Amino acid sequence: MITYEDGGLRALAEDGRWPELLAAYRQGRAAAVAEAGEETAAALTAPLGHLIAYAAPPELAVRLFDREGGAGTAAGVADHDAGPLWEVLATRHSWLRLAPLLGPAPVRRLVAHTRALLGEDLSHTAESDPEGVPLRLEPWEAAGWGETARVREYLPGGGARSALLTLPASREGLGEVELPPAAQPGGRPAGPRAARALAGLGALAPWAQTACVRGQAPAAAALLARDRRVVGGYLPFALAYPALVRAAAVGRSRGCAHGRLGLWRALAAMAGADGQGGTGSTGAAGAAGGTDGADRAGGTDRDEVNALVARMRCFTWQEPSAGLHHLHIVLEDPASGVAWVVSGSQEL
Repeated sequence: MITYEDGGLRALAEDGRWPELLAAYRQGRAAAVAEAGEETAAALTAPLGHLIAYAAPPELAVRLFDREGGAGTAAGVADHDAGPLWEVLATRHSWLRLAPLLGPAPVRRLVAHTRALLGEDLSHTAESDPEGVPLRLEPWEAAGWGETARVREYLPGGGARSALLTLPASREGLGEVELPPAAQPGGRPAGPRAARALAGLGALAPWAQTACVRGQAPAAAALLARDRRVVGGYLPFALAYPALVRAAAVGRSRGCAHGRLGLWRALAAMAGADGQGGTGSTGAAGAAGGTDGADRAGGTDRDEVNALVARMRCFTWQEPSAGLHHLHIVLEDPASGVAWVVSGSQEL
């Protein structure tokens, strides 16, 4: 096992001998792949990969993801220590520095959306997103949190700091609400549009449940809330957005770029703006993964998504035994008369 704790590797890092560290990473990863498989190899070499992604010059750090070293030597999208290695890299350098260097398309896309989350406008400096997700934040994406809270804060020796995912975070602004009786199956939308929106929301929080109903937000909350009487209330979508994005990054193998892409996918499906036409309840699910104006690159109509967000009503409520990570939110579209609910709790 090769880790940053090995004395020789620490000395190489302190001396800035990054080519030798990259060679050690590649050699160790390839050997571990041959002996124990891809998943184990990624875990064993992740601490050294974190160090290189964090501290090496970008010209060398991007080579973590290149396959020039041979089979088993390159980090993939899922390689992670405290977080994905590509997210570590994206927090350390601007898109201007990274764009000419990054190769693999999946890594390049996730790095670009991480830089967008951190406040960069890439709409004129990066290739269009294949799904049409804009490469700069919409005002409602930026309003609910500061730049420093949007992505994990990585530490040089390993580890990261990040805010707990809590929605609602407190009782402030909430009051007692009597939820209506849970809707019968006949009151729940079916069809491809509802299915795509539910799949997109489920992908944000694989540890949560999702459902939708024809009706207002309290009726959707009643599908998953434990009690009829709850402490709840409405909030602007801009304040719910950070929690929805972070929900995808609860696990260390995924980053907030996964959350942004997945949420745009879900919103486009809700608005019928994902280029696939057409409007149940699901359990936990998992999956994820611009330009100006109302583009339809990849099917996403940005103007339609913005219009949905502008009219959307968001309802949140407290559960009596919420874990350290918890998310209880309803997204109601008054125009279509459909409300989607995401509810779940997870310990660290």
